[in-house]
Amino acid sequence: MDLGTIEDVVIPDDRSGLPPGRPDTAVIAGGTWLLSEKQDHLRTLVDITALRWVPLVEHDDGLDIAATCTIEQLSRSASDREWPATVLFGQCAAALLASFKIWKVATVGGNICLALPAGAMTSLATALDGVARVWSADGNDYEIPVVDLVTGPHVNALRPGDVVRSIFLPAHALGARTAFRKLALSPLGRSASVVIGRVDSDGRFVVSVTASTVRPYVLTFPEPPSRAELDSALTEKIPDSAWYDDPHGAPDWRRHISMGSARDILEELA
Repeated sequence: MDLGTIEDVVIPDDRSGLPPGRPDTAVIAGGTWLLSEKQDHLRTLVDITALRWVPLVEHDDGLDIAATCTIEQLSRSASDREWPATVLFGQCAAALLASFKIWKVATVGGNICLALPAGAMTSLATALDGVARVWSADGNDYEIPVVDLVTGPHVNALRPGDVVRSIFLPAHALGARTAFRKLALSPLGRSASVVIGRVDSDGRFVVSVTASTVRPYVLTFPEPPSRAELDSALTEKIPDSAWYDDPHGAPDWRRHISMGSARDILEELA
């Protein structure tokens, strides 16, 4: 879609070229959502693709995913390291239910910052203890867990002018055994629930709940809990008001299928 209100497109090739944040300014990388509907409040776009960040950088302690890394680059990446949880890259990408054309353009950072409940990269990052590194408008950097970055539907914790530089996934999470469950009203429908579990090498059990809730929720146990303990923790951690309500699923149904998925994952991993 043409954005008829845009007056200027800024294309910085280094950090100093990023303009101050304003309500009428938006950062664009892939732009698959931004260009899909009217944005009458916008006057300026800041295209960060010219910063030419390396999509994926492996370290001994984990993986850095550039915010501009595309869904395709992530889903088709390979590593020689013992990181079995990378199987989630393809599983979460498929949960996005987008065409190959979208995969080639849509970015990891954009999907997370958009803060949609069904954001598949939010599901991935929160399941693997992802931490966002942010370029602040004041010239400093700060880090924030992705589970805290996404605060509600279309709402995130970024301040005006902040730009997500990368998402870091730690090696302890990448080395974990994982299980994945995605459910929807129809085989090709938008995700109504995405639940991901993992067991770390030290026995810690982690389960993340996304798509069915207004924001991501992550529960951590020192060891796999009993089914009753898991049910109790989910009920206590996720309030009734947090279950998402839209045409893709009613809150009580989303709660039911998410709880069921968590129990299945516990059985599979424990």
